[in-house]
Amino acid sequence: MKNEEPRFLFPDILFNIFSRLRMFHTLFKRNHVSTSDIYQNNGSICQKRDTLFCYFALLYYLCTMNYKAALFDLDGVVFDTEPQYSVFWGGQCRHYHPELPGLENTIKGQTLTQIYDKWFSGPLSSEQEVITEKLNEFEANMNYDYIEGFLPFISEIRSHGVLTAVVTSSNQAKMNAVHRKRPEFSSLFDAILTSEDFTASKPAPDCYLQAAARFNLQPDECVVFEDSFNGLKSGRSAMMAVVGLSTTNPADAISPLSDLVIPDYKDFSYEKMCGIIAASR
Repeated sequence: MKNEEPRFLFPDILFNIFSRLRMFHTLFKRNHVSTSDIYQNNGSICQKRDTLFCYFALLYYLCTMNYKAALFDLDGVVFDTEPQYSVFWGGQCRHYHPELPGLENTIKGQTLTQIYDKWFSGPLSSEQEVITEKLNEFEANMNYDYIEGFLPFISEIRSHGVLTAVVTSSNQAKMNAVHRKRPEFSSLFDAILTSEDFTASKPAPDCYLQAAARFNLQPDECVVFEDSFNGLKSGRSAMMAVVGLSTTNPADAISPLSDLVIPDYKDFSYEKMCGIIAASR
C-alpha cells in the first residue's frame, strides 16, 4: 500500500479560524453580544473553552468597524468661527453679567432660547430683542472660513458612502447667513439639523439621536465631531464615538470627553476615523 504524504493542514486551519471569526463578527454586530454574554450561553458557537476565539472575534469586529454617518457641529468644527463668537458674547456677557466672568464660554453649544431663558430672563427679558438684532447683524457679516482640511476630509468620507449631517444649536436665521456666504455648503451634507429641529439642546443627547434616526442608523454607527464641552457631552450621552476638535478648548481639557482629539482635519482621513476610534472603544 502506497504511503500517502502528510497533508499540510495550515490553510484549512486558517479557513476554519476565519469562518468562525466571521460568525462571531455577525453575532457581535447584529446582536451587540459581549464576550461575557457568550460565555453564559453554553449552547452558543463560543463557549468558555474558546476564550481566545472570543477575543479574536472582538478584535475582528473592532478592526472592521465602518461608521455610516459623520455628525458635525457647526462653529469650531466646520467653520473657524468660535473666536468671533467669543468676541460677540464676551461683550454681551460683560455688559449684562459683569459678575460672571467667562460666561461666554459656559454658554457655548446652547441654543439662543436656552441662553435667554437662563441668563437673560426676568429683568433682562426686555434686552433679548436688542441682543438678537445685534447677533443677526454680527452673523450676517461674519467670516465663515472652513477649519483647515475640512473640505478634503468630508469629500473623502462621502466617497466611501458615509452620510454627513450638521447638528447645530444655531437657528435657521444663522443658517441663512451661512448659505449666503457659502452657497456650496448644503451640497456637503445629507441633512442639516438646527435648533428648530429639537427641544432639548446640548449637552442633552437628543439632537444627535435625532440625526441618527434621520438616517435610520443606530448610535454606534455614527461618529460625532465636536469642540465645546456641551457638544462633547451630548455626543457621549448619545453613546456615539466622539472626535474632539481642539479649536475652542485645549486638547487636554476635552480629551476625557473624546475618543480622539485632533487640532483640525489636515492629517485626518477616513481610515484614521474608522481605525483609531474603533481601537479606542
